[in-house]
This record gives sequence, C-alpha cells and structure tokens, in this order.
Amino acid sequence: MQRQLKAIAPLGPEPNPPPLPRAQHAVTVQASSPIEAGAYVKIALISDIHGNLAALKAVLADAAQFKVDRVACLGDCATLGPKPCEVLAVLREVASPLILGNHDEFLLDPSLLQTYTHAPVIVASVAWCRRQLHDTDLTWLASMVRQETISLGDQGNLLLFHGSPTSPMQDILASHTDAEVDALIGEADATLMACGHTHLQMVRQHRGRLIVNPGSVGMPFVAYVQGREPELMAHAEYGIVQADSGGVSVTLRRVPVDPRLALADLMDSDLPLAPTLRHHYSSLL
Repeated sequence: MQRQLKAIAPLGPEPNPPPLPRAQHAVTVQASSPIEAGAYVKIALISDIHGNLAALKAVLADAAQFKVDRVACLGDCATLGPKPCEVLAVLREVASPLILGNHDEFLLDPSLLQTYTHAPVIVASVAWCRRQLHDTDLTWLASMVRQETISLGDQGNLLLFHGSPTSPMQDILASHTDAEVDALIGEADATLMACGHTHLQMVRQHRGRLIVNPGSVGMPFVAYVQGREPELMAHAEYGIVQADSGGVSVTLRRVPVDPRLALADLMDSDLPLAPTLRHHYSSLL
C-alpha cells in the first residue's frame, strides 16, 4: 500500500544539485565471480532512517533472525522524523560503521541545506531536528565517515558510501548508463559497492562489480523524486550482504511497520512534517 504525500514539499534534491505491506519480500542476486574458500561474513545494510524509530526497530528485529555479524549504516539517520535522539541512541549501540549522509551533514553545517533544497517544510524540519539533539549527539555525528571499506575475505571487499564515492548528494540509479555510473564512482573500486540517498532499492551489475542500494528504513519511495513530491510505501527497507565459500550475494528485504507504533511516536510531536506523516500512517490502519 502506498500514499502520495501531497502536503509535503520534495524530500529529495532539486534537479541537478551541486556535488557535495503485509508480506516481506526478498530479491537475491548472486555474484558470478570465481569462488574460493573464505571466511563467512553477513552484514545488514541500513540507510535513510530519517528519525523513524518504529521502522528502525522493525528492521533490526527482522535482521536479528538472520544472525548478521554487523549492521552498517549508510547515513541520513535523524532528520525529518519524530525521534532523532532515540534513533541515534539505537545506532550508537548497534551500527558500525556509520557513513555520513547529506542530512547528517546538514545538522553539522546548516548552510549546506540551501545547496540542496529550499522547500520550507524540509528546512524547518531539519532545524527542528537540530534543536532536539544534544551536543554529544552532534559530536557523535561529526565522527561519522564518508567512506568505509569492509573485507569480504577471499570474496573481495565492500565499499560503503552515501550518495556516490565523491559526494553524499549524488544519486546512483538503475536507469543510469554505464558511462554515467563511471563518472559517478570515479576511481573507486570494490567487489561490491553499497550506497543510499535515493530511497530506492537497487542491485545492478556494473563492469563486473555489484552496486547495491538497500533502500530507506524510514521513508521508502515509490519512484525517483528529483525535486518532485515523494510517494511513500508502507514498509521499511534494508539489505543483507553475505560472503562465503559460495560467493557474494545481496538480499533486499521489505519489512512491515506497525502504523500504530509510528503514530504513537508522532502523536504529540511538533515536528513540521508530523501532520503529513500522521496522515500517511493513519491511512494504513
């Protein structure tokens, strides 16, 4: 089930920004590279949580049944949702590494937001989030990194970033040509690359490597936004990377979120986006 958020200004960037459900569904893509014996690794990829505590808890509960070795967060943790402090507290306990997203950077340098969007409700919601955070939260956000590489044993490595290897504000899409992807990833190289930012799940093969986007935990989109009004889906999204003697695989998961829990978090919130989000979750009851 999905609803268009008519009252909300675009969550995504304006065109050409400067660089800088009831059932669960899974799609698995198996790499075709030669296989050698190696250590077993299983990593949950989460991204774009956007202050949605109910969705984050649903994803972590789902990931627990697969006994993942670690949870890697690809950024955009706190803004736009009603529970920024609580989300950061959970991530401090469970996630490593944590990649700096553009919305995380907006909290550290508010002037950057104007290079991304002028939508009043987004600007106001980011400012609201900043007011909720403690100095310790901001210090912790400042410790996040733009890129991280994780070894997959004999199966190569996993490169993590938010938008592209060079900017957290750039999009890598399934619709991009090979030449466009070449320009976006530049000199970066890895067996598997993982990004977020677009709020769209994706796995694509690019010149022998896999590029995966686990989608959005807190605000999964129906379609690419690019400055238009977003249409949210009812579930939360994440991915699982597994590397073992059988190769490297990526599983994209969609997890139901109880709208009653999401509404409880929104009930008394003065977050500027709260009325729109309350309407969205109320429509799912």
